[in-house]
Amino acid sequence: MFIRRENFKQFIKFYPTVSLIIAINFIIYILTIPSDMKQLLFTYGMGHNLLIANGEWWRVVTSMFLHADFFHVLFNMFSLFLFGPELERIAGKVRFLTIYFLAGIFGNVLTFVTQDLFYNSVGASGAIYGIFGAFAALVYYTRHTMPQLKQIIMPIIIIGIIFTLIQPGINIMSHLGGLVTGFVLGLIYFTPKNIIRWRNRRK
Repeated sequence: MFIRRENFKQFIKFYPTVSLIIAINFIIYILTIPSDMKQLLFTYGMGHNLLIANGEWWRVVTSMFLHADFFHVLFNMFSLFLFGPELERIAGKVRFLTIYFLAGIFGNVLTFVTQDLFYNSVGASGAIYGIFGAFAALVYYTRHTMPQLKQIIMPIIIIGIIFTLIQPGINIMSHLGGLVTGFVLGLIYFTPKNIIRWRNRRK
């Protein structure tokens, strides 16, 4: 389910939305390699609660495309590379984008309302956890017909939550907010008809 066997061209063809998001994130990261460009993009794009409180609401979106370092963007985009394609296939392009962006945005909004005014953060982790949450909704709907799916998804989510809670410097609210948002949207999107269609494609 999460093992990618496509070559580069096939991956782009089959999963254009995931491919585009990965490309944008890496392009923006490359732009931040020069220190002056990194300072400029972070100054006007990172999530900073005080500036958001002063009306710069675009930061809840732009911060999703900024990453602190190479390993930060690599980890997030590798997670998207592994888990995003199946969700794009199941939900469709528009619904996948809705899950991804609303999870990331709500995670950042939750960060804003729960953290102090001097808190700042960057990264697509909230959106990535939104994907996990959407899969949790799929597990809920298929718990009687596809029990093996639970065995795959739930350990990933549990490990992700543990990692969120014990790893220093992690934006916990963004992760948890994205996870809950993805789960709620998954409950809305994954109708029995969509699930049956997805299962038939996998036969």
